[in-house]
Amino acid sequence: MLLDFTKVKNLYIVTGKTDLRRGIDGLASLIQQEYELDVYSDALFLFCGNRCDRFKILYWDGDGFLLCYKRIQDGRLKWPRKKEEVRQLTSQQIRWLFEGLDIDQPRAIKPGKRGQF
Repeated sequence: MLLDFTKVKNLYIVTGKTDLRRGIDGLASLIQQEYELDVYSDALFLFCGNRCDRFKILYWDGDGFLLCYKRIQDGRLKWPRKKEEVRQLTSQQIRWLFEGLDIDQPRAIKPGKRGQF
């Protein structure tokens, strides 16, 4: 990928469905007006439309916006659809999303904690 998202300070996912016909200006205004976030900060924003096999990324790199569009050939993203909101994610959650996994993985139980007497 062109952008190393592990080096970006803030990673956001716009849950629900976004009209992917929007370009840079439309997505940036959505972030600023709907969610009151700064699109010019060190932040990456992820958007998904009706279909879960494609998404867009919006990122300000300091001198212009980078807009990436990806369509996955085989597979689908487990995009959160319950509520229209912005959630901050970790780089691990982004990796899970790109691997087709749910971003809300159950927490592993540490050995020796369960069933101890």
